[in-house]
Amino acid sequence: MIKQDQLLWIDGREVAALDGETLEVENPATTQTAFVVARGQGPDIDSAVDAARRAHDHGPWPRMHPRERGRILRAAAEILRSRKESIGEVETACVGRPLREMVQQVGRAPDWLDFFASVAETHEDLVVPASGELMNYVRRVPLGVVGAITPWNHPLLITMKKVAPALAAGNTTVVKPSEVAPVAPLELARALVEAGIPDGVINVVPGFGTDAGKALTEHDRIDRIDLTGGTETGRQVAAAAGRSLIPVQAELGGKAPVLIFDDVPIDVAVAGATFASFVASGQSCIAGTRLLVHERSIDAFVEKLVERTQLIRVGDPMQPEAQMGPVVSQRQLDRILRLVESARAEGARVLCGGERLAGHAFERGYFIAPTVITDVHRDMRIMREEVFGPVVSVQPFADEDEAVALANDADFGLGAAVWTQDLTRAHVVAHRIRSGTVWINDHHRIDPASPWGGFKDSGIGSENGVEAFNDYTAAQSVLVNLSRTPFDWFGSSEELRYS
Repeated sequence: MIKQDQLLWIDGREVAALDGETLEVENPATTQTAFVVARGQGPDIDSAVDAARRAHDHGPWPRMHPRERGRILRAAAEILRSRKESIGEVETACVGRPLREMVQQVGRAPDWLDFFASVAETHEDLVVPASGELMNYVRRVPLGVVGAITPWNHPLLITMKKVAPALAAGNTTVVKPSEVAPVAPLELARALVEAGIPDGVINVVPGFGTDAGKALTEHDRIDRIDLTGGTETGRQVAAAAGRSLIPVQAELGGKAPVLIFDDVPIDVAVAGATFASFVASGQSCIAGTRLLVHERSIDAFVEKLVERTQLIRVGDPMQPEAQMGPVVSQRQLDRILRLVESARAEGARVLCGGERLAGHAFERGYFIAPTVITDVHRDMRIMREEVFGPVVSVQPFADEDEAVALANDADFGLGAAVWTQDLTRAHVVAHRIRSGTVWINDHHRIDPASPWGGFKDSGIGSENGVEAFNDYTAAQSVLVNLSRTPFDWFGSSEELRYS
């Protein structure tokens, strides 16, 4: 990957940071600098919010017919599709996820623009049955300026999940992407501007959370905060927004259980579990980190899982044969290894992996062997904390009730999966799990039409679907007096009326 400069996108154009500062984006597979990006701070956030405010209050975007907005969003979607290979390379260079995975994910991201363009075009206002001689209709109007804080693990897709419904609803946006992976969100802004979006509607300001992120979430001229990040960050952002009475949507951490019943063939169960656990090197809030397996199947399952895990090809993520790349940073690698060591110290068994990979192919990157841990219990750190790495624990259950109890025994409730061939059991168990999304005989599937949110410490509100579109709007109720009789509340010659 060739190093290149990337600037901020503010008010329809690329600009340097006001103080000229930059940040380096590291390639986790090589530890070399992949990109140099302008580093935005508080004054740059002010400029971006000012541009977004002007575009909302005085520009054409909120007043544009939804079909016209839809044409621009669909044009941007086609531009992104034409660049999925190059943007996939960008994302792989930033986060280390295998190129074959990133190209596929980048190729799906434009679907969000298409979907929400259609939602906006077909959205209908309501006429509600007000009493008396009144007509009452309810409009959905844009909120205003939306501030979005996006993470590093799915840079384009998660940014798209926020930007697409916000723009389709007529809002303007300021995005603060992660300093670890800011380039793909900048490419999204480029595509939207090329497609004809008005100046100031989309603004992207890379920077660190301690300055740019804090400045955005505490800004007094934004109308909504949309965050994907860690649970503690979510609490801090929600508290800051609450002081200004700004609504918050937050998709936070996860500790997804995968329930595997004994009627599932072992090979099928293991294939599903490895997909759930090790895609993206486990660096996903919905990674299947807790495998709960029926006690009649667990011995055969664990044996096959270890065998399959040891066959995963870890290597240079730019190469087509690589099935798993590095984790994103030295900090992340150190944290994962500390959690694995804590599991050992607390009595768990590490059956494979659990160490940094060595040798010529791995000497410069943050590579860790995919890891399987057994003999775990609920009080271990490995069972309570989000690992965000290629580490999975396996725990037996005796019956359906115990499986559900173990699945719900977590502070998080974002994603879960149920594997069984019993159709009734599949639905009954899914309904008992406290999780925003439950897959049956699958994992990691997502769609712009499918609501996405978490229970408990996994977040506030929901992304995707018509519900998310409505959340980027406010209801305005308009009441029209249809009476032909003059009305004078304080007149002496007319009977008092009130309804």
